[in-house]
Amino acid sequence: MAEEYLQKLPIFVSRQLQQSIGCVIGCAFSSKKCDEPLVSSLAHSFFSSSSSLSSSHAPGYAKLNKRGGAGGWCPSDSDHYQWLQVDFGNRKQISSIATQGRYSSSDWVTQYRMLYSDTGRNWKPYHQDGNVWAFPGNKNSDTVVRHDLQHPVIARYVRILPLDWSGEGQIGLRIEIYGCPYWADVINFDGHVVLPYRFGHKKKTLKTLKDVIALKFKTSESEGVIFHGEGQQGDYITLELKKAKLVLNLNLGSNQYGSIYGHTSVTTGSLLDDHHWHSVVIERHGRNINLTLDRHMQHFRINGEFDYLDLDYEITFGGMPFSGKPSSNSRKNFKGCMESIIYNTNNITDMARRKKLEPSHVGNLSFSCVEPHTVPVFFNATSFLEVPGRPNQDVFSISFQFRTWNPNGRLLFSNFAEGLGNVEIDLIEGKVSVRINVTGGKKNQIDIFSGAGLNDGQWHEVQFLAKENFAVLTIDGDEASSVRSNSPLKVMTGDKYLYGGFLTQMNDFERPVLQLSFQGCMQLIHVDDQLVDLHAVEQGKLGNFANVSIDMCAIIDRCVPNHCEHGGKCTQTWDSFTCTCDGTGYSGATCHNSIYELSCEAYKHLGKASGSYWIDPDGSGALGPLKVYCNMTEDKVWTIVNHDLPVQSAVVSNKPEKHALLQLNYNATMDEISAITSSAEYCEQFVSYSCKLSRLLNTPEGNPYTWWIGKSNEKHYYWGGSGPGIQKCACGIERNCTDSKYYCNCDADHKQWRKDTGFLSYKDHLPVSQVIVGDIDRPGSEAKITVGPLRCHGDQNYWNAALFTDSSSYLHFSTFQGETSADISFYFKTAAREGVFLENLGNADFIRLKLKSATDVSFSFDVGNGPVEIIVRSPNPLNDDQWHRVTAERNVKQASLQVDQLPQEIRKAPSEGHTRLELYSQFYVGSAGGQNGFLGCIRSLRMNGVTLDLEERAKITPEVKPGCLGHCTSFGMYCKNGGKCVEKYNGYTCDCSRTAYDGSSCTKEVGAFFEEGMWLRYNFSTAGNNMKDLVSRTLLSSTEPENSVSDLTLNREELSFSFSTSKAPSVLLYISSYTQDYMAVLLNASGNLQIRYNLGGTKEPHNINVDHRNVANGQPHNINITRKGKEITLQLDHYPPTTHSLPGTSDLQFSSLKSLFLGKVIELGKIDQEIRKYNTPGFSGCLSRVQFNQIAPLKAALRSTNISSRVHIEGQLVESNCGANPLTIQPMSSVTNPWHADSGAADPSHDGQILGSDVNRNSAIIGGIIAVVIFTILCTLVFLIRYMFRHKGTYHTNEAKGAESAESADAAIMNNDPNFTETIDESKKEWLI
Repeated sequence: MAEEYLQKLPIFVSRQLQQSIGCVIGCAFSSKKCDEPLVSSLAHSFFSSSSSLSSSHAPGYAKLNKRGGAGGWCPSDSDHYQWLQVDFGNRKQISSIATQGRYSSSDWVTQYRMLYSDTGRNWKPYHQDGNVWAFPGNKNSDTVVRHDLQHPVIARYVRILPLDWSGEGQIGLRIEIYGCPYWADVINFDGHVVLPYRFGHKKKTLKTLKDVIALKFKTSESEGVIFHGEGQQGDYITLELKKAKLVLNLNLGSNQYGSIYGHTSVTTGSLLDDHHWHSVVIERHGRNINLTLDRHMQHFRINGEFDYLDLDYEITFGGMPFSGKPSSNSRKNFKGCMESIIYNTNNITDMARRKKLEPSHVGNLSFSCVEPHTVPVFFNATSFLEVPGRPNQDVFSISFQFRTWNPNGRLLFSNFAEGLGNVEIDLIEGKVSVRINVTGGKKNQIDIFSGAGLNDGQWHEVQFLAKENFAVLTIDGDEASSVRSNSPLKVMTGDKYLYGGFLTQMNDFERPVLQLSFQGCMQLIHVDDQLVDLHAVEQGKLGNFANVSIDMCAIIDRCVPNHCEHGGKCTQTWDSFTCTCDGTGYSGATCHNSIYELSCEAYKHLGKASGSYWIDPDGSGALGPLKVYCNMTEDKVWTIVNHDLPVQSAVVSNKPEKHALLQLNYNATMDEISAITSSAEYCEQFVSYSCKLSRLLNTPEGNPYTWWIGKSNEKHYYWGGSGPGIQKCACGIERNCTDSKYYCNCDADHKQWRKDTGFLSYKDHLPVSQVIVGDIDRPGSEAKITVGPLRCHGDQNYWNAALFTDSSSYLHFSTFQGETSADISFYFKTAAREGVFLENLGNADFIRLKLKSATDVSFSFDVGNGPVEIIVRSPNPLNDDQWHRVTAERNVKQASLQVDQLPQEIRKAPSEGHTRLELYSQFYVGSAGGQNGFLGCIRSLRMNGVTLDLEERAKITPEVKPGCLGHCTSFGMYCKNGGKCVEKYNGYTCDCSRTAYDGSSCTKEVGAFFEEGMWLRYNFSTAGNNMKDLVSRTLLSSTEPENSVSDLTLNREELSFSFSTSKAPSVLLYISSYTQDYMAVLLNASGNLQIRYNLGGTKEPHNINVDHRNVANGQPHNINITRKGKEITLQLDHYPPTTHSLPGTSDLQFSSLKSLFLGKVIELGKIDQEIRKYNTPGFSGCLSRVQFNQIAPLKAALRSTNISSRVHIEGQLVESNCGANPLTIQPMSSVTNPWHADSGAADPSHDGQILGSDVNRNSAIIGGIIAVVIFTILCTLVFLIRYMFRHKGTYHTNEAKGAESAESADAAIMNNDPNFTETIDESKKEWLI
């Protein structure tokens, strides 16, 4: 064990010191390997047992592979009260144990426990994997079964307790125990004496950068200072016990102003008052500390800014120095034993034994360990202890100490004599309850309660006294806790007192109210003021018992070490622990799984919109979640991390340093931000330096006056628009600085304001944490700094994928480290029916995930308790070549498997058994071990929060290709409104070009505001049959390719748009043709919507009045029109669709389409008089998402597309969403939306997903009201201005040929324009808000 530990010590520990520390772990240097047989050479007198069947079955014959006597030990009875004990004569270090059955018989032990002790009393059971360990035994009488201990133990005595044995015979046992000699100096502290180690007469003060302090201790006390050292500068180091836990307090220095606070306190361990040896090693290098208690190491960093520990005069062991500060007087000294105390290179115990150290004059220091006289007794769920009392006494007096984790349990029951009643003492919800049931003429009941939280695992004392008309209950000797009762009471004690439970024959009495048995330990049991002799009880000389263990307390703290991760709170009962994850941002049995997505990219693929979100870049890793803004309005998803530095922050000189430091505080730690930048494809941060007589980088050859600090706390001397190693600004790179002699505008040192701006985009340096500005102390110097938020896009981890093209192909990585907590998540897509996703093997342990069939995913593992398999069955095939997500987890509490959104399958872990997953092989992704390999793609494989780089490994692996196409099969659904999903190497994008929408998912409506007199025309064709005509025909008839005719004739139309207006009548939309055919969507004078169709063959157009409602009410309205043949389907807003038919004389085709007009009809030839009437003064309002078949004319006018040249606009068209389609689906309520800011989470710091539109509803309402008021004022001003200038505008008319024959001026202009483009002079003034 010493060798194993020494390998783990930091490199700063010297070899001499390592050898000294080795003795703390155990001076066992008799052989290189601690594996000597310790039993075979012992005489019979070193063996003892609970009983023996005969002298030939005596315990001395229980030696491995020996045939003496009857061939082994057999007890007189085969029950659970038998034991075999070995005394080695002195302490040994034990590493292994081996067993056999009795020679050539049917007697053997199939399961046993091992206890050990230094004294033959106060036994401690061997623990492994957080449990009292049960060793598997033998299956026959002769085969040797050997077990290497997970951790060596040091003891003089070993006791074997058979738990189960051969069904064919009885208990039979031969043993061998392997180990080596152990020796250590021991010092006994009586609670008064203190042992100081002084630094020497010449050197009063000790200043150290590195320290190693090691020792072992055992005690029965829960409080006490183990060692202490302090210095006059405020430095100190103290190791002490508080509530049976180990507390290390450190301070390397603070200052009187409080700006440097160095105090650091760390707590570890539990139940350390069990009077068993515990080892402690403290390693310090500067502010870095490793604190190891009983093989469990905890690493932390000391607060403050100092690295040296300054101690004055001495360090004391066993308590505080008598010259210590008054504030330390309340601390108790240590009472118990220490051994192998090492302070740096000094062996304190050896120096004390050789009287090189002088203990304090108070108390006694001895070199043998004094053992306590208390005898604990251990109760399980089926235990009871019955002890006699003095009957017929008029005073009922008992006291005892107990410790437990259970909030409820039976502590004591006793019947009064002469049928006067009984006394129950119970633990109820952590309080001690005494109930006295008094019988007599009438029933009566007296209840007394005291204490709180007594199920904390600490020893608590109960004292209860009852006599005539008086009872008092006291907890922990605290008179303030005493509760008295003066109710009428007559006491006559009975002859039996039952602790921890009750016998079945007690059914003859009145049953107690609380039936729970007690699980825990008791000691110092007094009945009638007499201490009960528990050894006499054990030997059958006194009282009675069942299933109790005397002289042992097998309590376990299941919360130490704490398996609840990420700050989860651990609570426990005797058998199990529970993690409370509230407010942590994590969930699961051990608070292992983040409740947030890994990135903004992941939220986008859940269909979420832009807004503020919590993300957790390392998932279940150590880093916590952070709040970011996710901008999803572009093709790229931007993750934005904000800070608190205002825009254009004025720089103020910080005299006398003559420079200014601007600190940027982000809403996340640097490690959390680094997780974002490392996984991002690209990051940037805008910086701007505005200057007046303030130089920036002092180019071309000077030392920079200004620099910035990045994430690694390094200085950077380049500015936005430049790169690392280039001392230039953006203008210097682009060679356009105001003064060409310099590489930054500000370096010209002008008296006028200048500016150097640009983006920092070397992501390994980002984010900016500080900006230091130097040239601001001259007269007239001024500067202002702007640093934008950190912006990153792309998630390399999310799309990291590999394609397996052969069933024997695989990728391999280093062994998966998931001993007690492991989570695995990934996406897969395949067309194969089965295949192994991944696998890792150990000697017997393994973990494996596989596609077991087309519908079944299997998660199997073995941690030493036998194979476990969890299967999730999908109702639909999983080999559909679409992405499916698999999430598997295993911890000490349970294992789980989930596929997509199917119900999670959970398997509870056994309450006892192995918990550590020990793997040794490489971790394989794909085929392994000769099994069916996986064919298909695996993406975003994460193991305990770490993404495996599948693509990089696939580049060098045959039959495995990096990346994977086919994302649209799974994510194409997120391209809305007819958007087309386009494959990318690392994801997909939505092509919105053939829709009336925009945005990353084609969900942003494209609309515009129309003023009176404005109009838009889209030309379906031009003269000739060119490529543009072909595009138009394709867009018009893509739904029915067979209708692609040369004259743009349609059998079917689909038209949809939304609008808002408050004026009628008007023309919303008009489609003309080279024939008399047309289609029009109108608002009549009453504001009702009207559809007019004229498809030839009819004298009058067919009118359809859609609804009698007034839709010219300023509200957005949505209209959908579909015609197929003579059948027309109309839908307005959310009302049910209506069906109409054209007259029988109408044609089936809309012939020779010419133009589509929005807002007004400016067309040559004859126009329907009704439409001409609606054409003046023209539409005023908003139109949005106008789409005719696959043509989006309004979008073509506002965006550059391949049909934009066919659009002509009269007036100034301004993009606006004022006519956007109203919400068609009610928003998800905050109760059911798990990402909503106000849903479910009580902790405001982890309030879930989107915060963008609902962060502050009151602010939004107020902002909306203000916006409406401002808009109204501006509109009023516009109309006033237009009224004032209506006669001042001038028109320059260019007379066109054909004007004389034209019916109107508009027609004359259009006659002159072969492409029907408007030539009204641009000098016409248009005013638009």
